[in-house]
Amino acid sequence: MGKFVKDIDHFFEFCKENEVKFVDFRFTDLNGTWHHLGYNVKAVNKEMFEKGVPFDASSFGGWQPIHRSDMIFMPEAQSAFLDPFTADVTIVVFCDIYDIYNNEMYAKCPRSLAKKAMLHLKQSGIGDEAFFGPENEFFVFDNVKIVDKPNCAMYEIDTEEGEWNDDKDYKDSYNTGHRPRKKGGYLPCQPVDSMVDLRAEMVQVLEQVGLETFAVHHEVAQGQGEIGVKYGTLVEAADNVQIYKYVVKMVAHLNGKTATFMPKPLYGDNGSGMHVHQSVWKDGKNLFYGEGGYANLSDFARHYIGGVLKHARSVAAFTNASTNSYKRLIPGFEAPSILTYSSQNRSASVRIPYGSGEKSVRAEMRFPDSTANPYLAFVALLMAGLDGVKNKIEPVGPMDENLFILHLDEIREKGIEQLPHTLRGSLESLIRDNAYLKPVMTDEFIKAYQHYKFETQVWPYEARPTAYEFKTCYSC
Repeated sequence: MGKFVKDIDHFFEFCKENEVKFVDFRFTDLNGTWHHLGYNVKAVNKEMFEKGVPFDASSFGGWQPIHRSDMIFMPEAQSAFLDPFTADVTIVVFCDIYDIYNNEMYAKCPRSLAKKAMLHLKQSGIGDEAFFGPENEFFVFDNVKIVDKPNCAMYEIDTEEGEWNDDKDYKDSYNTGHRPRKKGGYLPCQPVDSMVDLRAEMVQVLEQVGLETFAVHHEVAQGQGEIGVKYGTLVEAADNVQIYKYVVKMVAHLNGKTATFMPKPLYGDNGSGMHVHQSVWKDGKNLFYGEGGYANLSDFARHYIGGVLKHARSVAAFTNASTNSYKRLIPGFEAPSILTYSSQNRSASVRIPYGSGEKSVRAEMRFPDSTANPYLAFVALLMAGLDGVKNKIEPVGPMDENLFILHLDEIREKGIEQLPHTLRGSLESLIRDNAYLKPVMTDEFIKAYQHYKFETQVWPYEARPTAYEFKTCYSC
């Protein structure tokens, strides 16, 4: 990242200048969750950056068995930034995982896989850099209650913006009546937008830790927001997603609220996605640009899109990595599951932003969401796209009509595929279609990821009755 620290020697100078008390080594597990191990700064030395820090990898799902649990953090000094939330000055350092049994970077470390994908891109001669610009939407709620018992299951979430609070009596204040309403939250002013100051605080903290932001606004749903963060290289963009999610959740937490990147927390309202803008460059030139082509797309870009769309059903196992993801991918809520591309048209799963010139032409994949592990999602998208370039895969489209209004029969008649309707469907697609990932992901990793998702998401979800099932089946 290189935002604050240049190298290992500068890291220690930076710590001294800022009176750092603790070093927080952080890494990302298979699920995309951030974990940390803190050290007193006095105990941290240069050798730890060169030879690594030992830890137990058996405690993380899908990783090591207990009899082969020893692994090593490999800290990256240039990734360091000061944690804005700790009482004592703490510096955060991103880490990759090293496999002591095979003497190589760990095949199941998401960040290491992201670096491996970039090395593959350069060695292939196709390009030398890939840029990713994720747009992570989120919800902010005032309260959340969850019950998951053998005889009882329920959740209840609340936000002052929820129209269900129209008749609520507030103890210490009054009911203003100003609410965005269902699907009515896109860009309203205050007082309907109740989160202006909260988002502003999030922006200030994001800038403080080195992320460059731009658009800041309320999104379509009640309690929903988005903060635009500048694009970066594949690894940098994924790192920034981890920082962004951490900052958003912590700022909400410290303000007595709770933020979530869950794709579909509200029934009947829009969900939260992670639209991902992508382009590949070589020798300083954007390979996606083709003057005179549809929306200024080159053949390279069109084939890249073709690869993503061809493999999208298995890519979704990484980009839409939860059972809740597929509650967002239904018609009527601006979450496209129809596998075609278009300029400007937000109903297509791949959109080419309006007015893109030579340096800004890119493809926006609109189906991913933030339950994805960002490193794995970006790798899967890149590898699918490169497979399209290699094999000159032509995508279905372009289609500029409103695809949301098409019936299933019309979609089939047009020869357009759809994303799977469940996480099970995506994981089963991954079993059948994974050869395009093999230059970066091993068979062992793909199998481990698939089993992990079945065990932690699919089977527990499928085994639980829901309130709606009681409503429709209890009297049968």
